[in-house]
Amino acid sequence: MAISERGMGIKRFAEKTPKSLEFYKEAIKVMPGGTTANIKFFAPYPIIMEKGKGSRLYDLDGNEYIDYLLSYGALILGHGHPRVLQAVQEQLIDDGTYLFGTPHRLEVEMGRKIQQLYPSIELLRYTNSGTEATLLAIRLACAYTGKNKIAKFEGHYHGGYDQVLVSVNPSLEEAGNPHQPKSVAESKGMDHYHEEHTIILPFNDLDAASDILRKWKDELAAIIVEPIQGGFIPAERSFMEGLRKLTEELDILLIFDEVKTCFRLGMGGAQEYYNIKPDLTALGKAVGGGYPIGITGGRKNVMEVSLPKAASDVFDNSQSKNSKARDVLFHSGTYNGHPSILAAGIETIAVLEEEISRINETVEKLKTGISKLFSQRGMAVQTLGLGSIFNLIFTEKDQILNYRDLQSADFELRRELDFQLINEGIYTKPLNRYSISSAHGQAEIDQTLDAFEKVIRKL
Repeated sequence: MAISERGMGIKRFAEKTPKSLEFYKEAIKVMPGGTTANIKFFAPYPIIMEKGKGSRLYDLDGNEYIDYLLSYGALILGHGHPRVLQAVQEQLIDDGTYLFGTPHRLEVEMGRKIQQLYPSIELLRYTNSGTEATLLAIRLACAYTGKNKIAKFEGHYHGGYDQVLVSVNPSLEEAGNPHQPKSVAESKGMDHYHEEHTIILPFNDLDAASDILRKWKDELAAIIVEPIQGGFIPAERSFMEGLRKLTEELDILLIFDEVKTCFRLGMGGAQEYYNIKPDLTALGKAVGGGYPIGITGGRKNVMEVSLPKAASDVFDNSQSKNSKARDVLFHSGTYNGHPSILAAGIETIAVLEEEISRINETVEKLKTGISKLFSQRGMAVQTLGLGSIFNLIFTEKDQILNYRDLQSADFELRRELDFQLINEGIYTKPLNRYSISSAHGQAEIDQTLDAFEKVIRKL
């Protein structure tokens, strides 16, 4: 694409979304930056959506989009799936409340289903998000091992808290040696303590990772890893198998962050695909069918560190004179195991068990069609990913194995492509991955490929 032509997508975007801009100007008077989550913002301003149905989103200007963001993969059944809506309505009517504040039957029903799908999960706890699930997994690992350092991989995201918000998207100048990455804080307001206590590893490089882990093994409680980085860069099978053996040898717990990959590679996630049992697992996003939920589960002896005990409750004022709260791991949350959300999750699983094969067939058709269109124009692009998530990477590199490899991509071209596609009714947040739902079918594929063909001619 000629340099002078780049940016035309954003110009037309502004012409098509004036009501979003008008609304955004009001939103910044209410929320910093006009949004309540940084991830929802993109320049020059985010589209303000008014409603969604099936595979589609509709904005304030009446523009219709095929939705490939799907709330970052959470909506694996699309918007407003009728069976999920019915399940939530029936729970409310049958139970007479949307919150018990006590244990209830759906906690066990959902839990048993998760245990069937994820055999590594012997016991589990519910949380309200994937971020909370990884947070609990790390606390469990530290409590169980008595060690306070953790290791994560460069380019991997596990939530917005200090302990893991390091080296997610560092500049290559700050990141240091690719075989010995530096720990780089990713937010203002972070304590530098975590740059020293969160050890950074290179993904898909077992030899280098092994050297680092052996150095810190006596201080490391756990390694947390996205088996599919960002949801679209897979671990090599030999790397994942080697990592499992290494953690067992060094007595370091292995945590799988399957928030993005839950139900996306298959019903058993990445651990089923790689045939590996991690010590702890964090689930989120698709597991709730669009409702806020997280699950932390794993080995019985590790999970039982959180067993509640008499006289060991941080909120039990009657024991304040001789409290033993520090003798157990604290985990709580008013909305943990929310009955309406669990009803949605149980029905989501039921639908997926019928639909997941078709979803994965749909995404393969779409990826093949996109690759063919670019190949016909002699443009180097990879449709990278497994299961029902993938990303478009403009690069001449033969293989993308980690964060460093990804930096070879032409992000400027990808951003222009995304805005041009938005203008043609194909939506994902610019530079983000594509997710597919059960609501996407042949009609969506045909419309998407037509839009791609039209945009590629301009590129």
